Amino acid sequence: MVGEEGAIPWVPNVAYPGTWFRLLQADVDAGVYAMEGKMPGGLAVGTHRHTGAVHMYTFSGAWRYLEHDYVNRAGSYLFEPPGSVHTLQVLDERDLTETLSVIYGSTEYLAPDGSVIGVSDASSTLRGYYESCEAAGVPRPTAILV
Repeated sequence: MVGEEGAIPWVPNVAYPGTWFRLLQADVDAGVYAMEGKMPGGLAVGTHRHTGAVHMYTFSGAWRYLEHDYVNRAGSYLFEPPGSVHTLQVLDERDLTETLSVIYGSTEYLAPDGSVIGVSDASSTLRGYYESCEAAGVPRPTAILV
């Protein structure tokens, strides 16, 4: 899915089989990154907490947090304040759900007892994107600012 030279490619996400993503920007020093994702219906992302704010826009499809009643659909924007805890679930739709996220700080993945079992941030997401590019056989883009 590599487009014109210098474009940021969509690649299968090795961390979440069945999903695709492209990392648009990663500022490791500032602890912020922006990425687009394509997620299949039925995907569940474990319960997690953000240490910083998150902005998320939905281009297509539908998703929700198990802890809330509302559904995010194409055209919706969501702001998550620091410290929010939730479990993302993509609704069963025919097409992939596509989103744009800007994430500040770390994401802490939580066990049922609330203990932290994993952490991701701008640095680990950048490494994961590069690993996903290599696994897909596409060159690392040069347009990502780090």
